[in-house]
Amino acid sequence: MDAYLFVHFKEKKTPDGEQVYFALSTDGFVWEQVNDGKPVLWSRLGDKGVRDHTIVRTASGQFVILATDLSLANGFESKYKSNWANIGREGSKCLSMWRSDDLVNWSEQLLVELGDEDYGCLWAPDVIFDRNGEDYMLHWSSAHASNHYGNKAIYYARTKDFETFAKPQMLCRKVDSGIIDSAIYEENGWFYRFLKSEGNPVGIILEKGRTLTGEYERIKAFDEEMAKLGHPAYEAPTAFKLPDGRWCLMLDFFGVEGEGQGYVPFIADDIDTGRFIRSDAAFRFPYRFKHGTVLPITKEEYERIKGWDWKP
Repeated sequence: MDAYLFVHFKEKKTPDGEQVYFALSTDGFVWEQVNDGKPVLWSRLGDKGVRDHTIVRTASGQFVILATDLSLANGFESKYKSNWANIGREGSKCLSMWRSDDLVNWSEQLLVELGDEDYGCLWAPDVIFDRNGEDYMLHWSSAHASNHYGNKAIYYARTKDFETFAKPQMLCRKVDSGIIDSAIYEENGWFYRFLKSEGNPVGIILEKGRTLTGEYERIKAFDEEMAKLGHPAYEAPTAFKLPDGRWCLMLDFFGVEGEGQGYVPFIADDIDTGRFIRSDAAFRFPYRFKHGTVLPITKEEYERIKGWDWKP
């Protein structure tokens, strides 16, 4: 792959922020906005806003975008009574989805209902291909009736085609706090799982395991690097390999309002070391992206997205 696509949203007080935005890079360091920094896709269903985007290239060559069905701009004060707990328990049981064969012509938005009456809001989906099962594991965080809608856990549903999904199961729970924003990567026979821990500690943690759904252990060196930041307000981990083989981890900083909020980059020579070092000076962004995912793309795909006329 010769370039990268970043699918994300913007943290704005108006509904246009909680839509689908694209950004491009040829090297993973210098990023450029698409469509003059305006949305490329709009949510017209559900809460009429989307956050926490992920994108996957399927084995068939199709692309799928999934996102949390939620708009704070449209409903935080009215629908949810300005209460995050109300969102967690009463929010959408669906994920928003778009499909494409070429990254520029996209299907109509679909709402994929994965949660039943026992689930709270489905937050922050992400996808990993399971080579053993030859299917995709779609995972997300939710509160659940099984613990009286207390600490959130990570749940998953399997699919081969993003049309039919198996019954959701719990992937993991942290005994002393909620966990959200899961992102899982496979490297050298190991699975690496980034999570946002809501307590003990508050912040991002990194675990590794031999199997996708089995036991994982914490990478303590990662904890040490995170402790150096001096502030716990990081979430929404997403990672990708740079052209030289190093790993880049993007963490979404939400510790301030307005300017200064959004993704900041960290680099590790090897994901297994857990030594991700904050590296702001090496990166350039047109604006601060919010919760999203990076997809490696070809140069042809890069040129197609950059030159496309993104009509409203």
